[in-house]
This record gives sequence, C-alpha cells and structure tokens, in this order.
Amino acid sequence: MSHTLSIGALESFLIAIAVLFLGHLINSKVVLFKKYNIPEPIVGGLIVAFFITILHFQGINLKFSLPLQSTFMLMFFSTVGLAANYKQLIKGGSKVFIFLAVASVYIIIQNGIGVSLASLMGLDPLMGLIAGSITLSGGHGTGAAWSHTFAETYHLNTLELAMASATFGLIMGGLIGSPIAQKLIHKHNLESEYGTGVDTHSRFPEVVTYNEREEEKVTAKKVIETLFVLLLCVVGAGHLGDFIATFDIAWLKIPDFVYALFIGVFITNITEVTKVHKIDTETVDILGTVSLALFLAMALMSLKLWNIFDLAIPLLIILSIQTVVLALFSYFVTFKVMGSNYDAAVMAGGHCGFGLGATPTAVMNMGSLVSRFGPSPQAFMVVPIVGAFFIDIVNLIILQTYISFIG
Repeated sequence: MSHTLSIGALESFLIAIAVLFLGHLINSKVVLFKKYNIPEPIVGGLIVAFFITILHFQGINLKFSLPLQSTFMLMFFSTVGLAANYKQLIKGGSKVFIFLAVASVYIIIQNGIGVSLASLMGLDPLMGLIAGSITLSGGHGTGAAWSHTFAETYHLNTLELAMASATFGLIMGGLIGSPIAQKLIHKHNLESEYGTGVDTHSRFPEVVTYNEREEEKVTAKKVIETLFVLLLCVVGAGHLGDFIATFDIAWLKIPDFVYALFIGVFITNITEVTKVHKIDTETVDILGTVSLALFLAMALMSLKLWNIFDLAIPLLIILSIQTVVLALFSYFVTFKVMGSNYDAAVMAGGHCGFGLGATPTAVMNMGSLVSRFGPSPQAFMVVPIVGAFFIDIVNLIILQTYISFIG
C-alpha cells in the first residue's frame, strides 16, 4: 500500500536550495566531479531523486509543490534575451544558422540510429524514434505528445517508455556535456577572449557571464529594476503565447520561454537604441544565474527515476549507443564546424545537453564551463535560440519524413 506525502511550497523551495548546497558540497569533496565540472544541480538533484526513489519502493511517494519552477525558467531565458543586444547579435548571428544546420544533421543521424537498431532487435521501427529525437532532442513534452499520436494511429502504447527515455537523456546530457567540452578546451589550449577570473565585468561591463563566482557590484535598486524587467518578460510571454494560440497555427505553437527570450531581446535593444534606460548587465547576470540554478534544482529533484527501470533492455541499449554517438559527434563535428575555438567547445558541451535532454540542460552544461574557463556570450546566445525554438520545427519535419517511410 502506497502513501503520498505532500510537501508544501515553502518547504519544497527550501529543499531546492538545499539541493544546490548539497551539489556544491559533494563537488568540493569528490575530485572527479570537480575535475570534470559536473553541474551542481545534477549532482544534488540526482542524490535527492535517488532518495525519493528508495522511498517510492518502500511505498512512500513524495509530492513537491513547486509553483515557481516555470517562473524561474522563464526568468532565466528572459536574461538570455536581455544579454543579446544588437552588438552581440551582429557579432554572432550567423553562428545560429550554422549551429542549426549541425543540430539538424545530427537529428537525422539520431533517428537513423534509433530506427536501425530497433529493426535489428526485432522491435517496431517506430520504437526507434521514441529512443531517437522524439525524446532525446524533443524531451518529455514532445515524448508525451508523440506517444498520444502513436497510440491513436498505430496502437502502440509508448508513453511510459517515452518518459523513461526522456529522463535517461536528461541525466546523461547533463553528465557528458561538461567533460567533453573541458577535454576540447585542454587539448587545444583554448581560452575565452574575455579571460578568466571573477572581475570580467570591470573589464567588459556589457558581457553577461553566468559565472556564479563573478564579483558583482549590485545594489538593491538595480535588483528591483531588473526584476521588474524580468517579470515583464515572464508575464508578457504568457499573454503573447495565449494570444498567438488563438490563431491555431501549428508552427507558431512554441514554448513560452522562447517568447520570454525574444521579449528580452526586444527590450534590451530598444533601450540600447533609445537610451531611455540602461539594462544593468551585472544584475541581469546574477539574477539569471540564480534563476537557472533554482529551476534546475527543482526539475532534477522531481525526477521519477523509477521510470528508468521500466526501460526494456533493447531500448536501454539503443539509448546508451545514442549517448556515445552524440558524445563523438559533439567532440569531432560540432566543435570543428562551429570554429574550433573556445566558443565552439562550450557549444559542443551545450549540444550534448539538448541533443540528449533539454535546452536548460544545455545551458547548465555551459554555465559550469564558463564559471571555470571564462565567458562565452556567443554560446549563450546561439544554443538557447536553436535548442529552444528552431530545432523543434526541424525535429517535427524530420520525424514526419521518417514516419512516412516507416509507415
């Protein structure tokens, strides 16, 4: 007999912060984690998730109340938009389309691997798509949507496997991204053009670093002003999403955090051109770092790891091979095509994040890297835009093409 224990909102928030402290403590003690920059939310979140899994098998289910989880996610992507003034956009705009091309090619490969291996193991080829870009590049939401379609159209019940595959990818994407990028940085002696250390803002005041160790000159007034702008982006994203939904146009149905990002881009460039207000990059930096850390802690501590145990052995084999192939692709292809420089290495780590998990995982990987090796504004502009918006459209087209041949 199972019993559900509901945790209140404030208590859940407190646990989320404790997750970050736990991750920091373990990373400081475990040399391997520290060496390879395994993100602290991953470490702390997985430990809490394992503890909750043990309780689950003992018949106790913990249910967290996390009403601010999506708000923190929207706040973070708003800061990504606010950091993308037109100078940065001009400097790295073409990289968005190059990275999109790289990621698109990989989705074709990802689904090819899934379908081929599923067929070799005697599974329905559509199961290969579940262990392909549906859940790995698409995430939990895309997995749930396609599972519904497969159930209605092909009478395949894949929801549990889809959720398990997406969870597997989320974890592995967070584990392999930083080590791969770090290997590239050390091998090629790469360094950020903005240098390392905690005084970047004194030398480059326009750069948002997402370095939690950065020395900031933040005042209460700046925090209140910036918080107002961030919440303007968050609230605006919700209303904009609702308004666009009234047109019932499929390709316009994109996640709210993409709207938050673009509203941030609009606001920062309007203020830059008109000079009516100066967006304080240091405050944007610190609020963005805090928002991302809290969102990821909440997301990871809520993982239902027991879903992974439901994975059939053949599907687990496919997902393991997918992890290895993406690691190799990011290391040898993404890095080279994106320019073989420091920004390219950070983007390679980010590619591991959203190629297996989700865009926030990609950003988490990059955040752990820049905290140690220096800022990469270009990576923080390119990867979220591609991973959060363009890649979903490409993924849909590629999946429809595969299904038309399989069906």
